[in-house]
Amino acid sequence: MTVTSDTSAAGAGTGEEAVAERVRRIKEAQGVGVSRAEAWRRRGPLLPALIFMIIVTQIPFLFTLYYSTLSWNLVRPGSRQFVGVQNYVAVVKDSQFWSVAGNTVILIVGVVLISAFLGLLLALLLDRAFLGRGIVRTLLITPFLVTPVAAALIWKTTILDPNNGILNWLLSLVGIGRVDWIGQFPLTMVMVELIWQWTPFMMLLILAGLQSMPRDILEAGRVDGAGAFSLFRELTLPHLRRFIELGVVLGAIYLMNTFDAIYMMTQGGPGIASANLPFYIYQRAFLGFDMGQAAAMGVVVVIFTIIIANFALRLIFKSFTGKEEAA
Repeated sequence: MTVTSDTSAAGAGTGEEAVAERVRRIKEAQGVGVSRAEAWRRRGPLLPALIFMIIVTQIPFLFTLYYSTLSWNLVRPGSRQFVGVQNYVAVVKDSQFWSVAGNTVILIVGVVLISAFLGLLLALLLDRAFLGRGIVRTLLITPFLVTPVAAALIWKTTILDPNNGILNWLLSLVGIGRVDWIGQFPLTMVMVELIWQWTPFMMLLILAGLQSMPRDILEAGRVDGAGAFSLFRELTLPHLRRFIELGVVLGAIYLMNTFDAIYMMTQGGPGIASANLPFYIYQRAFLGFDMGQAAAMGVVVVIFTIIIANFALRLIFKSFTGKEEAA
């Protein structure tokens, strides 16, 4: 009887120790109850990367903030004068700035939505087994691997050129005359080129989501008599939602900084018809030589981008984890 009691007590003790050890590990993983020295030991290796990021991002931004308070013309030595917030007032009153901001929104929304839709269609196609799927996938990925400057030149000189472009040659076969695509539809043609480049990225992201979806769920739906459209609407699309959202956010952040396609294809023209915010800031700084206003525009753009990106990334984090990200 005594042996049995001792054995039970030992077992209970072992169980309690196991639970205590598990709780300790969970707390360590969550950073609860970890000493300051231990926390520094864990985070110390990240310090060089953090310092590097501060040097290459925050210090230039602080200089930009400083320049935005100056009246400074690049071609007039000694013209620097402190003007406070006058550059920001001038930016707010600049009608061209808001027109260009509208172009930027149209470009981002149009390119992101169309490339996401086309990427979804192509991903659904590549998710099926067919002869030559590997070759087709490689060919579809290729536009995303082309250097943006080279891609813009290809579209401008090879496809859209009014005299020797492939598109006009194809149209001439059916009796349609030459069209100056870039001259008549500058912003639209820039969007077409960017859609061509960004659709493969969306396709890869959505295809990864499709291939991570459990097949037994789809099989169960088919057994229950669900059609292809019902399966897509009720099962596939909800599963792909977070992947599509991630592609939209990443695409929007990148497209906000688009410069090369506009510079190579249209130079922002005619006038400012195809200019976006980065190109307009470039024009103001290095063609108009007004560094103060250009810096103020840059600060305004960065602030709005951070606000939108932070909101969008919180939605993405919630979509992937099911909970809000800590502030």
